[in-house]
Amino acid sequence: MFRTALRNVLAHKARLLMTVLAVMLGVAFVSGTLVFTSTISDAYQKSSQKGFTDVDVAIQPHRQDRDNGAPGEAPKLTQQLLDKVRAVPGADSTTGSVSGFAAIADKKGKLAGQGFTSAGANYFPGKDGKDTRYPLKDGRAPKAAGEIALDSKTADRTGYKVGDTVRLSVDGPVLEQKVTGVFTTDDGNVAAGGSLALFDTATAQKLYAKPGEYSGITVKATAGTSQTALKSAIDKVLPADAEATTGKELADEQAKFISQAMDGMKTGLLIFAGISLFVGVFIIANTFTMLVAQRTKELALMRAVGASRRQVTRSVLIEAFLVGAVAAVAGLLAGTGIGAGLRALMGGQVPDGPLVVPPSAIIASFGVGIAVTMLAAWLPGRRAAKIPPVAAMSSVHAVATTRSLVVRNTIGAALTAVGAVLSFTATSESMLGLGAGVLLIGVFVLTPLLSRPMIAAAAPVLRVFGISGKLARQNAVRNPRRTAATASALTIGLTLITGLTVIAGSVQQGIDKMAKEALKADYVVSMASMTSLSPDVAKKLSGLDEVTAASPMRDSASRIDGERESLTGVNGKTIGKLTDLDFTSGSLAGLSGDKAVIDDATARSRGWKLGSTLAVTYEDGKQDKLTVSGVYKGNDLIRGVLVDTSTVDPHQSAASDQRVLVKTKGGASEGTKNTLEKALGDNPAISVQSKQDVSDSIAKQINLMLNMLYGLLAMAVIVAVLGVVNTLAMSVFERQQEIGMLRAIGLDRKGIKRMVRLESLVISLFGGVLGIGLGVFFGWAAGEQIKTALATYELVLPWGRMGLFLLLSAVVGVLAALWPARRAAKLNMLQAIKAE
Repeated sequence: MFRTALRNVLAHKARLLMTVLAVMLGVAFVSGTLVFTSTISDAYQKSSQKGFTDVDVAIQPHRQDRDNGAPGEAPKLTQQLLDKVRAVPGADSTTGSVSGFAAIADKKGKLAGQGFTSAGANYFPGKDGKDTRYPLKDGRAPKAAGEIALDSKTADRTGYKVGDTVRLSVDGPVLEQKVTGVFTTDDGNVAAGGSLALFDTATAQKLYAKPGEYSGITVKATAGTSQTALKSAIDKVLPADAEATTGKELADEQAKFISQAMDGMKTGLLIFAGISLFVGVFIIANTFTMLVAQRTKELALMRAVGASRRQVTRSVLIEAFLVGAVAAVAGLLAGTGIGAGLRALMGGQVPDGPLVVPPSAIIASFGVGIAVTMLAAWLPGRRAAKIPPVAAMSSVHAVATTRSLVVRNTIGAALTAVGAVLSFTATSESMLGLGAGVLLIGVFVLTPLLSRPMIAAAAPVLRVFGISGKLARQNAVRNPRRTAATASALTIGLTLITGLTVIAGSVQQGIDKMAKEALKADYVVSMASMTSLSPDVAKKLSGLDEVTAASPMRDSASRIDGERESLTGVNGKTIGKLTDLDFTSGSLAGLSGDKAVIDDATARSRGWKLGSTLAVTYEDGKQDKLTVSGVYKGNDLIRGVLVDTSTVDPHQSAASDQRVLVKTKGGASEGTKNTLEKALGDNPAISVQSKQDVSDSIAKQINLMLNMLYGLLAMAVIVAVLGVVNTLAMSVFERQQEIGMLRAIGLDRKGIKRMVRLESLVISLFGGVLGIGLGVFFGWAAGEQIKTALATYELVLPWGRMGLFLLLSAVVGVLAALWPARRAAKLNMLQAIKAE
């Protein structure tokens, strides 16, 4: 049976090529994902390990979450502690570090670096006057305020060199600094396209902490002292609010963090790989069903000469194994190329490192490729083995029985009904996902039933093409199972694409509506890195003639009734002119002193209402009372506990704003925006956005994500195209006698081509219409869940894009039919008529 299966594979190389390609694409996606994520993870881990080369013990702030403790920031490490650690036996060298955000403007005034990866830190010279973390490539280290050193990659990218003046910002105001040196670093963020500016320690402490304070201390052990021994010695001098960790533990923790970060990306990519493979299952099942049908007499003869049912099934599975093995090898090679290509596309944005082909990629390629192919071929093989030899010889089995279709339709209707009920009544994302999955399976089971009326609806259009159109319609509905399997591959891809488009468009509409309804402010000012703004920004903007009202949104940690709660300080006098909050009770009037307004979600969860008295512990540990003077409907822009800035400012060691709301005389305009930006020093780190800009920036992110998903789902569509090509090609081979007869009675080559093309077009449009319809339904169902988090969400149907998707379906049908139609037209009519 093995030799028979091998001969069949070699005899039908062309027929199985499309199946191999379909499986190969899915396997390539899986292996490419594993190669890519492993390569990136390995590069980051090695870069991280380099950073811990000179770290035997690291000391970091640590404060337990005590019920009565102050809710502010974690404490810093003092100079006195550093001196104590330096004197510990076994400590060779001790380094104090301070770091934070530092946005550097390039020579054109644009932000150099990747936003949040734009960092600043201190240069901490050792006994020899050098900081081993940052070897100098050119110039000298910064020694006083107004001086910085730049990492070499940023210097090369921006063109800055020693002696140049650089504009940068830490929390808003622009600082002009002289470049005194250029250094190299193993920092993974810099390797990934970020930037790093070094200040002298005193300046860094002033910018990021307080004089004499550090955010971390690292210690290098003397020769012969182990990390654990040094840690034990350091533990003896540490205060309760600091903790020591060995370099190995830190490296392991960092490696674990990187691995977890990669897991999210890996899971997302593997989901799309799974979709491609799922689509491929339909193609494989279709292919083997048709191959088995074409070889029915051959299999019957094998049964007649003594082959058992098991042997027949086994021969089909052996063919599937061989096809799967070839596809797995090709997929692994292609996946390695995909991983290398993706790595090259991200060049300069990730640390350097070799291409890594993990064992998991090899195992997954062979496991998935072979398993998927054999699974899809099992049912056709089993069905073929059950056919009695005599019935097979006379082709009595050829037409599916009405009973089998009734059973299939009954099961499909039941699954569809259950899925629809679960989707309509879903109260959670998991329930919605289950309902959507069951409904999708139900519709796929029902596609043979749905194909007849939907394809019949195209009859009036097909009549225009005369006899070719009529034959195309009859061919499309002749074998509803095959039509359904062919169309289903395209349906899956378009269901997901349409669903994602509906959700993205509806979310964007909701955000746009929220921004316009919740804000009266003309502009929202924030840091491009989403870090905190200096209070000086709000003061400067408030003093401009063009500005009629301004208010910061100032965060302050606190405890209310014993639980952590963030307070948002606003200008109580102007906040009403800048927002349009919908109050369910109370108002913003007189927001000052001990008054607070709270969003409805927080009020419900904490049992607060208008007039409630709240026991608050501020950032500095002082306690007081707040009275609820209003409850408003929160949104993604404004939510939480709002109080006047005068209430929280006395309790903050350093005030910082998340954003500043600004209203101007003439409203939002390009000229006004330029005036505000100029007043802030044309700072690349500060973002000045109108309400439309806020909406557009979110839309840009949504479109970027959507385009990435389109790119990933394109693989499923490509596999679907192969499925249509495969089905049509084998259908032409199966119907060559019929095509020969049509040629003999007068249908010319053009008519044959037109018939095959129209058949392909009808099947593809059937899959497209079904996919778009399901996508709209899933978009609506998902929107019902999104509404709970985004009150302004409303369903938006992207008619233009849906029309484009339907056109894409038609293009798929036309392209897929090119080769099969040409092959059908070239058949020799006499040989075709004689064909079995």
